[in-house]
Amino acid sequence: MSIGAALNGDRLRERLVDEGPYAALEVVDVTGSTNSDLAAAAGTGAADRTVLLAEEQRAGRGRLQRPWLSARGQGLFVSVLFRPQVPPSLLAWMPLLAGIALAETVQRTAGVPAGVKWPNDLLLGSGDEWLKGAGILSEAVAGPDGMAIVLGMGVNLLQERADLPTGAGGLSATSLAAEGAEVDREEFAVALLTALAEVEERWRADGGAVEPNGLLERYRGLCWTVGQQVRVELDGDTRVSGVATDVDPSGRLVVRTEDGGTTAVAAGDVVHVRRA
Repeated sequence: MSIGAALNGDRLRERLVDEGPYAALEVVDVTGSTNSDLAAAAGTGAADRTVLLAEEQRAGRGRLQRPWLSARGQGLFVSVLFRPQVPPSLLAWMPLLAGIALAETVQRTAGVPAGVKWPNDLLLGSGDEWLKGAGILSEAVAGPDGMAIVLGMGVNLLQERADLPTGAGGLSATSLAAEGAEVDREEFAVALLTALAEVEERWRADGGAVEPNGLLERYRGLCWTVGQQVRVELDGDTRVSGVATDVDPSGRLVVRTEDGGTTAVAAGDVVHVRRA
């Protein structure tokens, strides 16, 4: 089991706050959940583009309160508070923007083939086998300064595959190290947060639109779900089966169903997306 050097908060602040796009950044040793901490801070007026990283989480979680393993020094556990002024219907793009930043950062810095599983997983490997390398959690928080979004990412960096669990829906976990990459946690954090700031600012500047700025095409090019035979489980035991054909400008997955029709499903309504 490999454990990386501790993150240096002063260096990260110098690069990402003093010389970068963020308003504030803190590294904590141990917490329950960085998303929960930033959600509480959002309610008391924390600044737009505040970053919180933890060396260890003891109550890390993903979508639908699924637990996320957050062992000390082996991954990157980070949340960012954003206050974008965009239509509420387009906030569903937040986890997809994180997916763009994650996959492009992995490709650029680690040389590992990477894509995204709609709506909130980073996939690593050849694409023939879906192996989860990171999870994304986006949560809306109402406060005195209006609506905020807390965007959390848990990235597997240094773990051996045998140390990682099999996730929900049978999606096995992997890490950058397990895929053959040498990773410096601090450098990866800087690269990822810089990439996230770029895509979020581009999206925000266009009022949440994703077509004129190329973000929709970037996401489509990274989405391994598109083109797959899938089974989508919705709230209330409803299922949609067919071929995932697209992701639309609202961030919904478009499925061509077995009867020849099409259905667009929103992430907020989905329990699982599985390959059939």
